[in-house]
Amino acid sequence: MPLTPREAQDLHELALSCVNTITNMACFMNQVQDAELRAILQRHFPLHIRDYNMKVEFLKKAEGAASNFPVPNLQSALHQAPANPSPVAPRTNVQQFNDREIATAYLLTLKRAGREYAWSAMEAAHPEIRTFLEDVFRMCSRHAYDVWQWMVKKGYYPLDAASGAEAGRLAGLYQPVREPVPAH
Repeated sequence: MPLTPREAQDLHELALSCVNTITNMACFMNQVQDAELRAILQRHFPLHIRDYNMKVEFLKKAEGAASNFPVPNLQSALHQAPANPSPVAPRTNVQQFNDREIATAYLLTLKRAGREYAWSAMEAAHPEIRTFLEDVFRMCSRHAYDVWQWMVKKGYYPLDAASGAEAGRLAGLYQPVREPVPAH
């Protein structure tokens, strides 16, 4: 099945986004100081390259291109946030990124890319491209979760629990609906 004009344009924009992500990650891996953050970047890096290469393959030949993208498992080890998150302000004279800036830039890149993948998947007519975009959305989501957890642990991203009263008030706004029994 040939690409639609929308799919071709979306793949082009998403491939360009990958160029940016991979280039930034290469820089970040040379500058990062924290061993755990470095390990996260090094674990994620090959999947971003694979993502880029698959987009190039789809652009070159949609027919016969496979969507066998390896979605990483969700790494769940949520850490308790420090009581007082570290304040932050932009630096205006930067020679090298610090670890917080690296993590923030990467997290925001993943969030933006994830939104673009989800949106593009909703518009894809080609089943293999649609599946691929859904898979790389999940990759971004899982990678963002890894980085977010690191940031929470370091006190760079605030994590507050909703009060019991607030959660109860919101829960009280909704009532369950009886689910229909599937027809046989």
